[in-house]
Amino acid sequence: MAAEEANAEAHQQMSKTALKLLSLVALALVATSCGYTLAGRGGTLPEHIRIIGIPQFTNRSPFPEIDRIVTERVAEEFRGRGRYRVLPDTNGVDAVLTGTILNAVPMPTSFTAGSRQASSYAMVVTLSVEFKDVKNDKVIWSNPSLTVREEYEVPTGAGTDPAAFFRQDSNAVERLARTLSKALATAIFEAM
Repeated sequence: MAAEEANAEAHQQMSKTALKLLSLVALALVATSCGYTLAGRGGTLPEHIRIIGIPQFTNRSPFPEIDRIVTERVAEEFRGRGRYRVLPDTNGVDAVLTGTILNAVPMPTSFTAGSRQASSYAMVVTLSVEFKDVKNDKVIWSNPSLTVREEYEVPTGAGTDPAAFFRQDSNAVERLARTLSKALATAIFEAM
Protein backbone atom coordinates (compact mmCIF):
# COMPACT_ATOMS: atom_id res chain seq x y z
CA MET A 1 0.00 0.00 0.00
CA ALA A 2 2.88 2.35 0.80
CA ALA A 3 4.35 1.66 -2.64
CA GLU A 4 1.03 2.53 -4.30
CA GLU A 5 0.78 5.77 -2.32
CA ALA A 6 4.36 6.70 -3.25
CA ASN A 7 3.61 5.90 -6.86
CA ALA A 8 0.42 8.01 -6.83
CA GLU A 9 2.26 10.89 -5.14
CA ALA A 10 5.08 10.74 -7.71
CA HIS A 11 2.53 10.69 -10.55
CA GLN A 12 0.68 13.67 -9.05
CA GLN A 13 3.98 15.57 -8.65
CA MET A 14 4.88 14.86 -12.31
CA SER A 15 1.45 16.05 -13.43
CA LYS A 16 1.87 19.32 -11.50
CA THR A 17 5.35 19.81 -12.97
CA ALA A 18 4.09 19.12 -16.51
CA LEU A 19 1.17 21.53 -16.01
CA LYS A 20 3.53 24.25 -14.75
CA LEU A 21 5.86 23.69 -17.70
CA LEU A 22 2.97 23.77 -20.17
CA SER A 23 1.67 26.98 -18.57
CA LEU A 24 5.11 28.60 -18.87
CA VAL A 25 5.38 27.62 -22.54
CA ALA A 26 1.90 29.01 -23.26
CA LEU A 27 2.73 32.23 -21.40
CA ALA A 28 5.99 32.58 -23.34
CA LEU A 29 4.16 32.11 -26.64
CA VAL A 30 1.55 34.71 -25.75
CA ALA A 31 4.16 37.17 -24.48
CA THR A 32 6.34 36.89 -27.58
CA SER A 33 3.60 36.90 -30.19
CA CYS A 34 3.00 40.68 -29.94
CA GLY A 35 0.03 40.48 -32.29
CA TYR A 36 1.94 39.21 -35.31
CA THR A 37 0.30 36.72 -37.62
CA LEU A 38 1.54 34.41 -40.34
CA ALA A 39 2.34 36.08 -43.65
CA GLY A 40 -0.68 36.14 -45.88
CA ARG A 41 -3.00 35.45 -42.97
CA GLY A 42 -2.60 38.81 -41.31
CA GLY A 43 -4.78 41.82 -40.94
CA THR A 44 -7.98 42.46 -42.73
CA LEU A 45 -9.02 45.47 -44.70
CA PRO A 46 -11.24 48.12 -43.13
CA GLU A 47 -14.72 46.76 -42.49
CA HIS A 48 -16.41 48.96 -45.10
CA ILE A 49 -14.28 47.51 -47.92
CA ARG A 50 -16.25 44.68 -49.48
CA ILE A 51 -15.93 45.36 -53.22
CA ILE A 52 -12.47 45.82 -54.74
CA GLY A 53 -11.87 47.12 -58.23
CA ILE A 54 -8.86 45.65 -60.00
CA PRO A 55 -8.76 47.12 -63.51
CA GLN A 56 -6.36 45.76 -66.13
CA PHE A 57 -2.78 46.60 -65.14
CA THR A 58 -0.89 48.86 -67.54
CA ASN A 59 1.96 47.15 -69.37
CA ARG A 60 5.16 49.06 -70.11
CA SER A 61 7.25 45.90 -70.41
CA PRO A 62 8.33 44.35 -73.71
CA PHE A 63 6.19 41.26 -72.99
CA PRO A 64 2.65 41.35 -74.35
CA GLU A 65 -0.04 39.59 -72.31
CA ILE A 66 1.89 39.73 -69.02
CA ASP A 67 -0.45 42.51 -67.83
CA ARG A 68 -3.56 40.44 -68.53
CA ILE A 69 -2.18 37.34 -66.81
CA VAL A 70 -0.91 39.27 -63.76
CA THR A 71 -4.23 41.14 -63.41
CA GLU A 72 -6.19 37.87 -63.55
CA ARG A 73 -4.00 36.20 -60.91
CA VAL A 74 -4.14 39.23 -58.59
CA ALA A 75 -7.96 39.26 -58.86
CA GLU A 76 -8.04 35.51 -58.09
CA GLU A 77 -5.83 36.05 -55.04
CA PHE A 78 -8.16 38.70 -53.63
CA ARG A 79 -11.24 36.58 -54.36
CA GLY A 80 -9.49 33.72 -52.55
CA ARG A 81 -9.38 35.82 -49.38
CA GLY A 82 -13.07 34.95 -49.08
CA ARG A 83 -14.81 38.12 -48.02
CA TYR A 84 -14.25 40.34 -51.01
CA ARG A 85 -16.00 40.77 -54.30
CA VAL A 86 -13.63 41.75 -57.10
CA LEU A 87 -14.67 43.75 -60.15
CA PRO A 88 -12.57 44.54 -63.23
CA ASP A 89 -13.23 48.29 -63.07
CA THR A 90 -13.37 51.27 -60.73
CA ASN A 91 -17.12 51.97 -60.69
CA GLY A 92 -19.20 51.04 -57.64
CA VAL A 93 -16.27 49.78 -55.58
CA ASP A 94 -15.03 50.48 -52.06
CA ALA A 95 -11.33 50.22 -52.93
CA VAL A 96 -9.22 50.13 -56.07
CA LEU A 97 -5.97 48.30 -56.79
CA THR A 98 -4.13 49.78 -59.76
CA GLY A 99 -0.84 48.62 -61.19
CA THR A 100 1.67 49.35 -63.90
CA ILE A 101 4.17 46.73 -65.00
CA LEU A 102 7.19 48.95 -65.43
CA ASN A 103 9.59 46.35 -66.76
CA ALA A 104 10.27 42.66 -67.10
CA VAL A 105 13.90 41.69 -67.57
CA PRO A 106 15.23 38.16 -68.14
CA MET A 107 18.56 37.63 -66.37
CA PRO A 108 20.69 34.47 -66.80
CA THR A 109 21.23 32.64 -63.52
CA SER A 110 23.18 29.56 -64.62
CA PHE A 111 25.16 28.43 -67.62
CA THR A 112 26.03 25.17 -69.34
CA ALA A 113 29.51 23.85 -68.61
CA GLY A 114 30.78 23.45 -72.15
CA SER A 115 29.32 26.20 -74.29
CA ARG A 116 28.62 28.65 -71.46
CA GLN A 117 25.08 29.14 -72.80
CA ALA A 118 22.46 30.27 -70.31
CA SER A 119 20.58 27.25 -69.00
CA SER A 120 18.26 29.08 -66.62
CA TYR A 121 16.96 32.58 -66.23
CA ALA A 122 15.23 34.69 -63.65
CA MET A 123 12.53 36.97 -64.96
CA VAL A 124 12.58 40.08 -62.80
CA VAL A 125 9.38 42.12 -62.98
CA THR A 126 9.05 45.59 -61.49
CA LEU A 127 5.65 47.15 -60.88
CA SER A 128 4.18 50.31 -59.48
CA VAL A 129 1.05 49.51 -57.47
CA GLU A 130 -1.43 51.40 -55.33
CA PHE A 131 -4.32 50.22 -53.18
CA LYS A 132 -6.75 53.04 -52.42
CA ASP A 133 -9.78 53.27 -50.14
CA VAL A 134 -12.23 55.03 -52.49
CA LYS A 135 -14.81 55.82 -49.79
CA ASN A 136 -12.28 57.70 -47.64
CA ASP A 137 -10.12 58.87 -50.57
CA LYS A 138 -7.05 57.46 -48.83
CA VAL A 139 -4.15 55.38 -50.15
CA ILE A 140 -3.90 52.33 -47.90
CA TRP A 141 -0.77 50.89 -49.46
CA SER A 142 1.51 51.67 -52.38
CA ASN A 143 4.85 50.60 -53.75
CA PRO A 144 6.31 52.41 -56.75
CA SER A 145 8.89 49.67 -57.34
CA LEU A 146 7.60 46.28 -56.23
CA THR A 147 9.98 43.66 -57.63
CA VAL A 148 9.20 39.98 -58.11
CA ARG A 149 11.52 37.31 -59.48
CA GLU A 150 10.74 33.90 -60.95
CA GLU A 151 13.34 31.43 -62.19
CA TYR A 152 12.84 29.05 -65.07
CA GLU A 153 14.90 26.54 -67.02
CA VAL A 154 15.65 26.87 -70.71
CA PRO A 155 14.98 23.58 -72.49
CA THR A 156 17.83 22.17 -74.55
CA GLY A 157 17.78 23.59 -78.06
CA ALA A 158 15.48 26.51 -77.16
CA GLY A 159 17.91 29.04 -78.59
CA THR A 160 19.62 31.95 -76.96
CA ASP A 161 16.76 34.45 -76.76
CA PRO A 162 15.31 34.29 -73.22
CA ALA A 163 12.60 36.79 -74.15
CA ALA A 164 11.32 34.53 -76.92
CA PHE A 165 11.40 31.54 -74.57
CA PHE A 166 9.56 33.46 -71.86
CA ARG A 167 6.85 34.49 -74.31
CA GLN A 168 6.44 30.84 -75.30
CA ASP A 169 6.54 29.33 -71.82
CA SER A 170 3.12 29.98 -70.34
CA ASN A 171 4.05 27.99 -67.22
CA ALA A 172 6.84 30.44 -66.38
CA VAL A 173 4.47 33.38 -66.87
CA GLU A 174 1.83 31.70 -64.70
CA ARG A 175 4.31 30.98 -61.90
CA LEU A 176 5.54 34.56 -62.01
CA ALA A 177 1.97 35.91 -61.92
CA ARG A 178 1.05 33.68 -58.97
CA THR A 179 4.21 34.64 -57.05
CA LEU A 180 3.53 38.29 -57.76
CA SER A 181 -0.16 38.12 -56.78
CA LYS A 182 0.63 36.43 -53.45
CA ALA A 183 3.39 38.96 -52.68
CA LEU A 184 1.10 41.85 -53.54
CA ALA A 185 -1.90 40.62 -51.54
CA THR A 186 0.30 39.74 -48.57
CA ALA A 187 1.90 43.20 -48.60
CA ILE A 188 -1.50 44.91 -48.67
CA PHE A 189 -3.06 42.73 -45.97
CA GLU A 190 0.02 42.92 -43.76
CA ALA A 191 -0.10 46.73 -44.01
CA MET A 192 -3.37 46.70 -42.07
